[in-house]
Amino acid sequence: MKIGIITNLYPPHARGGAEQVIARTVQSLLEYGHDVFLITTAPRSKGSGIRRGTSSLERVYRFFPKNIYYILDDFRYPKFIRVFWHLIDMFSPHAALQCHEILEREQPDIVMTHNLKGIGLMIPLLLRLMHLPHAHVVHDLQLIYPSGLLIFGRERIAWWLTPFYALYARVCRCLFGNPGLVFFPSTYLATVYQRWKFFQKSERIVLPNPAPNFPMVNRQPPEKNTVRLLFVGQLEWHKGIKFLIEALREMPDIELVIAGEGTLSSWVLKQCEKEKRLTYLGFICADHLQSCLGTVDAVVVPSLCYENSPTVIYESLSAGIPVIASDIGGVGELVKEGKNGFLFSPGSEQAFAHAIWKLRQYRVALMANQQQIAQTIAPFALSAYTKELLRRLEMLIAQKRKS
Repeated sequence: MKIGIITNLYPPHARGGAEQVIARTVQSLLEYGHDVFLITTAPRSKGSGIRRGTSSLERVYRFFPKNIYYILDDFRYPKFIRVFWHLIDMFSPHAALQCHEILEREQPDIVMTHNLKGIGLMIPLLLRLMHLPHAHVVHDLQLIYPSGLLIFGRERIAWWLTPFYALYARVCRCLFGNPGLVFFPSTYLATVYQRWKFFQKSERIVLPNPAPNFPMVNRQPPEKNTVRLLFVGQLEWHKGIKFLIEALREMPDIELVIAGEGTLSSWVLKQCEKEKRLTYLGFICADHLQSCLGTVDAVVVPSLCYENSPTVIYESLSAGIPVIASDIGGVGELVKEGKNGFLFSPGSEQAFAHAIWKLRQYRVALMANQQQIAQTIAPFALSAYTKELLRRLEMLIAQKRKS
């Protein structure tokens, strides 16, 4: 099967877990003997022409979608500039024309799309016009909220903004239409899109993201009464890093290791210089992450935004490390209270402190139950994910040929 994949970002250009999921999926599809190519973006400095990568087994076509800025540079621009960026991203034909040229050359059996914000929302229309079987994987709320973020406690949109959000979602709904297949990594995400009346004529499937192949780590015995936590992710306010550090000020016997980058990197570094219990590692690779996991009691995911299916939870549980996380979005579908971690109400220092208390009470048992913790993520094995994905894609191709 020849499979085309279109996504806004692909390593080495990445923002979060979605790009890691796509990369794992691509490698698995290649191992199963399928022909895979990708269409994705490149920074403006690389030019707007199509460039084909030659350093990997999959063929990767990259171009800069003509717009005000590159998607990874959005934090540099004020909101009124971003509004125009979104309008161009929705209606500019440039990316669709670039994709058309590549798809005509490749002639795929089916096209999978992932995040399209930042590469162009005219692409689903192109796929309909080319009569290509189309499967879409939803990763976040970007088709409902322009930022892709919904913050806990701020679910209600200001009355004067409601018409604009409603119009935005309606336009996205029309542009996307009804792909033959739509995959949701969490029931939470499927429910939200159903509520907003997206993909009503599509076959909608909840298929959790594939877990990374993280080996069990050798955990070190706890040192005295100190609890050691690890935060891995974007250093942004909505990911809860500020909440986490401020909450730990009232917990003198907690140590925190922080890994990641973001707009709060400088602030985090300053906090670490003030407080010896905090350690900032910056960005770390997978091998370094594995070694870090072996030195902590738990990974903490204190998100204030509604999450889909955070990659760091898969990574931690695969290694047999429990997770303490905000009970928000699809997180509760992965973290099972007392079995592989503990949940707390988002933004509540009291609830977070109680979760830490439970970790302290059960951390010896959790350390002894590493295998059982890893087993909670076993149903999401990459091989099982790939087999189900291929089964669904083959069925869609067969249906398209009959119609």
